[in-house]
Amino acid sequence: MQRNFYTAATLFLGPILAPAAHLSQSADSAFRSYIATVEARLRQQHEDPDRCVALLSGDREQARNAMVRDVLAGSVRTEPLNAGRRETGGALLHHWRAAAFVPDAGTKDMIRVLRDYENLPRYYAPEVVSARRVSGDAVAVRFKRRMAITVVLDAEFRTQSGLSGVCGYQTSRSTHIWEVDNAGSAEERRRVEGEDDGFLWRLNSYWSFVNWGRGVLIECEAVSLTRDVPAGLGWIISPLIDSVPRESIEFTMTATRNALLESIPRSRPDAH
Repeated sequence: MQRNFYTAATLFLGPILAPAAHLSQSADSAFRSYIATVEARLRQQHEDPDRCVALLSGDREQARNAMVRDVLAGSVRTEPLNAGRRETGGALLHHWRAAAFVPDAGTKDMIRVLRDYENLPRYYAPEVVSARRVSGDAVAVRFKRRMAITVVLDAEFRTQSGLSGVCGYQTSRSTHIWEVDNAGSAEERRRVEGEDDGFLWRLNSYWSFVNWGRGVLIECEAVSLTRDVPAGLGWIISPLIDSVPRESIEFTMTATRNALLESIPRSRPDAH
């Protein structure tokens, strides 16, 4: 969820300095069209046990092998997809990916951690404040991000996960995201969806993982939709647009790896 399924949020300072934003129908449609393409690619990817994580699917074998070596050595690899962001319908669409290797773990362990919703606030503190299952596949999460101001978001996600041979996946699609004013006080209220500061309007997370040697390769793609850069503020905002989503998904990946390592009994001979 970003910061688990949930990589938690692509936030930037523009809304602090500018009037409230509006999520247009064209931006929402563009987001839906974009994720349809992403999900079609991932479905094909998950059907191939040799390529069920993108890290193993590079066109150039030498570069791919170098990336795998870095991850196996303990690095968290992050990269922008489609330049990391694009303007669409008066909004910005962000797409980043991260990968890591967790020794002594397996795909079943990964599924168990991703479904451990009650412990998300512990795994992803301080970004995730609370989490609970709403129904069979629906999860409610409260995020908090401290920047120049403190931003609180309530979000609901539909999740889907599964295992196929040595591969596993989990998809988390946002169904509602509300910006919360005066969180924790008697005056707490949710703003109307899409009529707020535009910190985060949509957030989908796509986890892919595969048993690899004596561990598991894990990968997450995060696709989010925020307001665009307010006119005249590009010189302040543009550097953050690139750095915040990268830092967010790197945090998510590192926290997930740590949660997975914590969940594995050290005495167990085989985690797969």
